[in-house]
Amino acid sequence: MDFETALGSLFSPEGRRDPYPAYDVLREHAPIFSGLDGRWFVTTHALTSRLLRDPSVRVADAAVYDSFWPDWRDNRGVASIVQSMLLTNPPDHTRLRRAAAATFTARRVAGMRDMITGQATDLITAMPAKADFVSAFAYPLPIAVICALLGVPDTDRTWFREQAADLTVVLEPISTEEEMARADTAGRELEDYFIGLIAERQKQPREDLTSALAAAGSGLTGQELLANLVLMLVAGFETTTNLLGTGLKLLLDQPAQADRLRAEPELAPAFVEETLRWDSPVQMAARYASEPLDLGDGRHLAPGADLNLLLGSANHDPERYPDPHRFDPDRPNIQPVSFGGGAHYCLGAPLARLEAQVAFPLLVSMLPKLAPAGEARLRDRLVLRGYAELPVTTS
Repeated sequence: MDFETALGSLFSPEGRRDPYPAYDVLREHAPIFSGLDGRWFVTTHALTSRLLRDPSVRVADAAVYDSFWPDWRDNRGVASIVQSMLLTNPPDHTRLRRAAAATFTARRVAGMRDMITGQATDLITAMPAKADFVSAFAYPLPIAVICALLGVPDTDRTWFREQAADLTVVLEPISTEEEMARADTAGRELEDYFIGLIAERQKQPREDLTSALAAAGSGLTGQELLANLVLMLVAGFETTTNLLGTGLKLLLDQPAQADRLRAEPELAPAFVEETLRWDSPVQMAARYASEPLDLGDGRHLAPGADLNLLLGSANHDPERYPDPHRFDPDRPNIQPVSFGGGAHYCLGAPLARLEAQVAFPLLVSMLPKLAPAGEARLRDRLVLRGYAELPVTTS
């Protein structure tokens, strides 16, 4: 397969099911190349890591959206993402992230281990003899955790899953008018929900992130508060759901890894890091050059150049990870770029890691006969990669 065919395959359902052969072709072609209407694609671990940390490489913020889509604010799904810290640059990004980080602390995350363990144990205990692992565990666990953090009632979790599934299509490079209409509806529904929750917490604060962010002195405008609450909800479980599904599929396909984790649960952190590397929950990050960008090979990109950092390709770069298509939790120095890097490194990465590190040893120890029960089905997404269905039997 030539590199143009490989690149095109990423934008087809067949290519998205297994993008790694295409990534190999693209990476062998060049660390960075131009294609598809002048967009630049970055393929290697070294260059991806460098660009993620380069302060002149920025995200497409509201001003950029204004230049090509003046009416983007009319789609509230798009607006909730663009006006959040995910698509904001310094100095606004620094202010927004500081406010979120002040509440989303390492201490708060570490203090959730017992809650995560209890939720995971309850879900495993309640799992029927034949189940879809995604619906029975991979979605409910991170939803329960992020809802607890935000102070959202348990009864609203199922509804949140439906809204998030519709809203996250705005993160994909290709979407239909129907999908964008559903994203708009989801964005409006979520904004209305959080407006009500914010009003409640301002009257009666609790020990949750919504109360902390809604408090006077957080420095957030009303729209920024709404956008970041929506972002935390969606980002707080979508990627973790993908991580849990991918990790469980690996354990089913490689029983020796399940046996190791069952015997030595302390191996869970390495297993999670290799899972993140082997099949990243986020496959691509979009950026642009805000000033002339030195590629290090004598070439410079002009300001405004669109960059697509292929995180999945970077995580399979043989220059960084020998024999990259082999799943090996014993690899030294596993540092996947799955959560990004630099100023936009995922704020929720420690929580996602903790949930997975707790969940996998519990699953293999409490369900020693866990086995596949049919064909697993991946979601048809390029950016957010994970399973839509993963049928299993538990006994």
